[in-house]
Order: sequence, then C-alpha cells, then structure tokens
Amino acid sequence: MEVTAMQTSTTSAVVAPEVWQPRIVAFLCNWCSYTGADLAGISRIPWSPAVRIVRVMCTGRLDPTFVVKAFRLGADGVIVSGCHPGDCHYQKGNYKALRRVRLLQRLLAGFGVEPERLRLVWVSASEGQKWAGIANEMEAALRELGPLRLELPPTLEVPS
Repeated sequence: MEVTAMQTSTTSAVVAPEVWQPRIVAFLCNWCSYTGADLAGISRIPWSPAVRIVRVMCTGRLDPTFVVKAFRLGADGVIVSGCHPGDCHYQKGNYKALRRVRLLQRLLAGFGVEPERLRLVWVSASEGQKWAGIANEMEAALRELGPLRLELPPTLEVPS
C-alpha cells in the first residue's frame, strides 16, 4: 500500500466571517396556522428558513414554559400563531393564548428579553401569503435587534 502526502497550499484562503442568522421558534395551531404555513410551502411562497415550526393542537394549550425554554435554548425570537379570534376550534383557546403571551412579554422583559422577540399572530388556513409575510417580518425585526444574549445565573445554566 502506498501512502501519498497531501499537498498544502502556501496561499491562505480568505474566509468571510459567518453571517449571523436569527433562530425563530414558531408554535402554530394545528387547525389554522399550521395549515396556513403548509399552504405557503406548497404554494412555493418564499419565507424565512430561520423559522422552526412546532405544531400544537391549540395555542390556548401552549405551556408558557415552552416559550421560556425556547429562549433559554438559543431562540432569538418566538412566534405564537393561532386561529383568528372567534374561530378557535376549541372555542376560547386563542383568547387564553392572548392573555398568556401578554403576560409572558411582561415577565420576559424583566429578564432583558425585548417584547418584540415574542409575537402573537392570527393566521387562518387560507392565509399562506400572510404567514410568509409574518415569518419574513419577524426575521427582519430580529436582525435589527441582533442576537439575544441571555445571561443566566450559574444555577440556571442549561445542561449540555
């Protein structure tokens, strides 16, 4: 077996610094918003690849700790998206979500998280274009705000 040495170049390649890409977690209602996002996808409407979708049965059942955990694990922004008011498949789930998100925005502000990083939006199953616009707007807003830099006390560090 013959082993040949690899040649190394004497010129160094110029490497562009990595461009920061926001990380967005989106909690979408199964019945309306998830279907709206799916419509955007199958209609090939371009929307931000920075968004990672988590489907929930209803935004009213979204545990607030999921939002907090998303931020703790590195999300720069969170979108909660449900049925339009009055159209919830579980009657009042979107009203519960509205109260919870407003409370979470105030609580998170106490920890240095800007309220703009958590958005509540209403998207129906037929609003794929609207979903794409929301995702793109959220990415643009987070680019202006920059990365979220949470400083957790040592006892609250996220385990690896």
